[in-house]
Amino acid sequence: MSELPRKAISRAARLASLPLGAASRATLDFGKRLGGQSSELVSAEAQRRTAEQVFKVLGELKGGAMKFGQTLSVLESALPEELIGPYRDTLTRLQEAAPPMPTSTVHEVLEENLGRHWQKLFVSFDDDPAAAASIGQVHRAVWHDGRDVAVKIQYPGADDALRSDLNQVSRLGRTIGSMFPGIDAKALVEELHDRMLEELDYRLEADAQEGFAHAYDGDDEFAVPRLVHGAQHVLVSEWLDGTPLSEIISTGTQEERDRVGLLYVRFLFSGPERAGLLHADPHPGNYRITPDGRLGVLDYGAVARFPEGLPSSIGRLIRRALDGETDEMLEGLREEGFVRPHIDVDPQGLYEYLAPFLEPARHETFHFNRAWMREQFNRINDPRRPGYTIGLKLNVPPAYLLVHRVWLGGIGVLSQLDCEGPFRAEFERWVPGFHS
Repeated sequence: MSELPRKAISRAARLASLPLGAASRATLDFGKRLGGQSSELVSAEAQRRTAEQVFKVLGELKGGAMKFGQTLSVLESALPEELIGPYRDTLTRLQEAAPPMPTSTVHEVLEENLGRHWQKLFVSFDDDPAAAASIGQVHRAVWHDGRDVAVKIQYPGADDALRSDLNQVSRLGRTIGSMFPGIDAKALVEELHDRMLEELDYRLEADAQEGFAHAYDGDDEFAVPRLVHGAQHVLVSEWLDGTPLSEIISTGTQEERDRVGLLYVRFLFSGPERAGLLHADPHPGNYRITPDGRLGVLDYGAVARFPEGLPSSIGRLIRRALDGETDEMLEGLREEGFVRPHIDVDPQGLYEYLAPFLEPARHETFHFNRAWMREQFNRINDPRRPGYTIGLKLNVPPAYLLVHRVWLGGIGVLSQLDCEGPFRAEFERWVPGFHS
């Protein structure tokens, strides 16, 4: 992993090329307008090609660039699938190919964070990693009291590489703004920057995991691994056995998928009220079904903190939209920053854009599936349809960034599960303001 700092100059050069690439395309587009192509067609084509370069460069780099690109995926709903698909595949390959740290390096990190005699803390420690990610890897071990534990170790130099990447990627604000005219790109990029830096300090993740573990201690439906020890670059928690959610998605029975889908939604929605925290990484890899049938939840590096629970504005906005109060809905979206003051949006068109995504809260039961998901994304990603331009006018307020990520990511996972259930009841139970 020492290659991360060594390649800082070349990495910075790749990232710095993005705004220049956008500028060169803008010049070409001006020429096309002179040639008689309509501004609307040229604009759509420019946005597609700008997005293609942004995601291509981010997908080819590791460290902070890759993590930033993953977080930018909250904007996928406004991008064509032919761009997002290859980008998503690239990120998957990069993570799967993450090289393990040499054993000597693993031991150095453990000594720096757990002390010179770290070996005495363990009955045994497996030097071969059980899992790898963008800034760290996980080892299985047995703690000195006999508990099976997961030891999450951060790559040496990952913090420097991440900070360097983020400083460079932060310059993308202007480029992103050209792709999404309605977004306050500068504020969004700054929020992404700050939230991702938090993931460098495992002590913050330890605090979040402790909060969830305490709130769900002894729960019949959910299993949160207890924290064993937390240091800046090493996190030790109880090992959690279980069937990965990905296996339920691929081979689970309909009954299993329906049950898991409901538990998945219940955990995400209940977190702010029960723990004051929202688990903000809805990826299937963070979930598994324990042998006793509970939904086990891993990785608490990305969380949104809601000490007072979810804001009631979320429920009120959903209720206005469900009731067809288009003018009041637009007014509420402006108040919360989802539509910026200078952006002109037709209330009825906005309602038609949002309505299908609110169907799970409209009906007593709802069936998520890939066909429904594809239809919604085709509807809003086709430049020939009204939803495409409306989507470009919507903003993601920084305070709602992780909520938005959970909303889109959660819908995606539920559609992969192909599950059906009474999801409206979960809205009524956990989302403040939904009844008012």
